[in-house]
Amino acid sequence: MPHDHTHVREFFGERAARWDARFPDDGPAYAAAVAELGPRPGDAVLDAGCGTGRALPPLRDAVGREGTVLGADLTPEMLTEAVRAGRHRAGRLLLADVARLPVRSGALDAVFAAGLIAHLPHPRENLRELARVVRPGGRLALFHPVGRAALAARQGRRITEDDLRAEHRLGPLLAGSGWRMEAYTDEDTRFLALAVRAD
Repeated sequence: MPHDHTHVREFFGERAARWDARFPDDGPAYAAAVAELGPRPGDAVLDAGCGTGRALPPLRDAVGREGTVLGADLTPEMLTEAVRAGRHRAGRLLLADVARLPVRSGALDAVFAAGLIAHLPHPRENLRELARVVRPGGRLALFHPVGRAALAARQGRRITEDDLRAEHRLGPLLAGSGWRMEAYTDEDTRFLALAVRAD
């Protein structure tokens, strides 16, 4: 899997134009995960590693016109596709590294992150940066539209014990990064870990 920035950019840059076409049925899963994250009207929310912006419309629906929706991604081609799909109308797109967000500390109520954790170069520090921009009591959703086993099968590999998203690895990782894991789901149709920003 790509890890350093150049590789991440190249990997997703090459795939951006075909991304939505490859995964056309993921919309409802994104909407359901946003609902579980539970942003409220007027909240400020970030889609970290937003890609083509599939979470932005449900996030906007949740926070309403008074709310703030940001989508940050490292890959210009992904943001271009988000604009092409009209999703820039649901939130402000930032060409930004989630490891160094151009966002004030404690400014956000919630962060949504789909498929992000596998691509973080320094997971503990990177999750700590997500914690920095969220107020105490704010929430984090780590989401993927398929579960770990289904994703591994799609990529022609097996799940290993050292997978960061395994419950016994992810709980302590989040705890060491300013989060408290509240819920964990890993089934074929989705992966969703919910965490709360510790004080």
